[in-house]
Amino acid sequence: MAAVRTRLSLTRARLARTLGLRATVGLSAMTLLAAVLGATAVLLVGWTWAALVDGDVAHALAAVVSFLVALAACALILGWLFAPTAKPDGVRLPRELAQELFALVDSMGKRFGSIRIDAVWVVGDMNAAILQRPRWGWVGPLETHLMIGLPLAHSVSRRQFGAILAHEFAHLAAQRRGVHAWWGHLRAWWFRALDRCIEDMPRMGGVLERWSAGDLRAAMRLSRLEEFEADAGAARVVGARRVGEALVEVALKERFLNEDYWRKIMEQSRTAPQPLVRPFREMGLGVMAGFRRPEPGPVDIRDMFGGTASTADFHPTLADRLRVLRVDPAVPVCGGESLANTHLGPLLPTLSWVFDRAWWQDSRRDWRRRYERARRA
Repeated sequence: MAAVRTRLSLTRARLARTLGLRATVGLSAMTLLAAVLGATAVLLVGWTWAALVDGDVAHALAAVVSFLVALAACALILGWLFAPTAKPDGVRLPRELAQELFALVDSMGKRFGSIRIDAVWVVGDMNAAILQRPRWGWVGPLETHLMIGLPLAHSVSRRQFGAILAHEFAHLAAQRRGVHAWWGHLRAWWFRALDRCIEDMPRMGGVLERWSAGDLRAAMRLSRLEEFEADAGAARVVGARRVGEALVEVALKERFLNEDYWRKIMEQSRTAPQPLVRPFREMGLGVMAGFRRPEPGPVDIRDMFGGTASTADFHPTLADRLRVLRVDPAVPVCGGESLANTHLGPLLPTLSWVFDRAWWQDSRRDWRRRYERARRA
């Protein structure tokens, strides 16, 4: 197992370095082109003035047109380079109001070499993730943000969340320290610039898209390798069985929320112009009362959650992850109270109100369209 982890880490590090270097070359080329266009625009200002002094109106007009073209092209490329960076999106938790959760995070950070988290956020999706970004968007000291989904907090116990937290810290310990963190930042920056270029100039962007298709496939492979490596790192700290248990629990609860809970929430739009319940406020009760746990024991994960990831997937499937962990797929027994109740209890009313409000703003138009269609029918 150790030899497998070593090969995995070496392959992942080599691929990350290659993609980071290619991103650096691409960003440097864009920066150089923007600088040349900017310098050309400055020179054209001088040529325009000289032509006007000489009374050569035709050359002055040509210089003005060329200046505007160079300036517009420079601004376009700068827009690609400085596409908005990813930001934490949610509610930032004050340490004094969630001391037990922060103690859990700090304790796990110490087990991975005293890794420090700069901020903890609660978000509205079924996920936990680490986001690293320079303090000023594109430059500056890297800051590390931990994002915890409120649906996830309603779905897992403290023990299971510890395994999820170990997975996220394993990402940091193995892949996001020192120069490796900057490789990740440069890769994300380059793909953002490519996306903006393809969006603004489809013809030129199509050429770039074909040129960078290999990088995108390599980035997908890298993402899958990083997940396997983080699972292995978490297993070394909390145990492979505990990591596997958390993975299965999250998959089962996510399927319940998507296929049962949210479907029933949206079905109300057939009879009511507004929701009869607030989905995030009632989510904890909904999971507790509505989730029907399969019988504990071995299960066929491939039938439930897919077999092997394709080359177009950024994440490996649950079956792949359990196979690499060498953990038999099994339904975990009930793990006790949810993380939301034990570590976010006093904050739940406020957090639920924030996410219910955001959800209604996003869903209101679709809800009313469904309601009017049901009324007409």
